[in-house]
Amino acid sequence: MSALETAGESTSPQALTTEMPSGRTPAWWGMVLFVLTEATLFAVLLGSFFYLRFQHPAQWPPGGIEKPELERPLIMTAVLLPSSLPVIWAERGIRKGQRWRLRLGLLATLLMGLSFLTVQGLEYASDLRKFTFTTNVYGSLFYTITGFHGLHVTIGLLMVAWLLAAALRGSFGYRRHERVRLTAIYWHFVDIVWAGILFTIYLSERL
Repeated sequence: MSALETAGESTSPQALTTEMPSGRTPAWWGMVLFVLTEATLFAVLLGSFFYLRFQHPAQWPPGGIEKPELERPLIMTAVLLPSSLPVIWAERGIRKGQRWRLRLGLLATLLMGLSFLTVQGLEYASDLRKFTFTTNVYGSLFYTITGFHGLHVTIGLLMVAWLLAAALRGSFGYRRHERVRLTAIYWHFVDIVWAGILFTIYLSERL
């Protein structure tokens, strides 16, 4: 076998794939630890909500506040939870070198996330006419939990928007997509947290 043939084989896609580092990268572990830390904060907030709720068994929400309506939260759920699907589709696509799948998947996630924040803004506009952050403990927890999650969604959208801009420039490929994987982990976390918030604040009131 000639030297050129040997060099060609060593730089083939199959060879390059086998030369890639195996296992989890430090960035992957960093994102996982960050997500676990944030999940702990949300667990404390949701746990506090349940604790204070059981301290007011006669009336919850207290202070004559009506139970939260379900229409907008369900719409928010319908656009946010499925947004993990295009992320998964995009990540799997770029692993195969299909940049078009990455771009379309990220764009779909971006639009769905923006829709979530838009509906949340409409919900806040309605809720603020009934109670505020300083009305009572329910108001404080309601806006803290949902606002904290909305902040995480905003951060996630900024990450997705940055990835989309980079993807349009052709910055990612089948061997270079670590940032896509990290953003996907964060976005899935945001979706899972919303499911917990939906149950705690909106659905548990009706059980």
